Amino acid sequence: MSQSYNPISDINGLIDKVIAIEGDYSNHPADGGGPTRWGISETVARAHGYSGNMRHFPRNEATAIYRRQYWHLPGFHRIEPYAPRLAGKLFDTSINMGPGIATGFLQRSLNALNRNGRDFSDIAVDRQIGGKTLAALQTFLQRRRPDGETILLKAVEALQGARYIKLAEQRPANEAFLYGWLAHRIS
Repeated sequence: MSQSYNPISDINGLIDKVIAIEGDYSNHPADGGGPTRWGISETVARAHGYSGNMRHFPRNEATAIYRRQYWHLPGFHRIEPYAPRLAGKLFDTSINMGPGIATGFLQRSLNALNRNGRDFSDIAVDRQIGGKTLAALQTFLQRRRPDGETILLKAVEALQGARYIKLAEQRPANEAFLYGWLAHRIS
């Protein structure tokens, strides 16, 4: 599920990878999100002011939405200096499941890996990247060198994979996407 990921100084490389996976225009009959272009659904494009035909949705607008909605607003750019592969995974997960779910996966994983509070106290699973989440992440990474980021990635990926399977079980039409969801992620 993971591919190699190198630290980034800006989000453009990650966005390019997402767009390469998501492709150009799509209107798959099993996709409840309707028409998409560059991986941006019509609903999201409209929420950001686009009113045209989705076949003509500009790539630069998709890039701006990815950067703002799925990188800066949830605060994943604040994680990147400490754990760049994890930041990329959270970005990717937030695109498919929403930033709050991705952040919740991180918080749940940190809580489960804190050795019953010996490394740091449990943090609220409030689905927000705040000071306590960043402090817990930094403490975890310091105490679990050199493999902490890799283990945290595995925990987040496990939660992500379980959610994808649950989505396919709950809505059989999602089986059309399950293989790709599991196989073609950016981090």
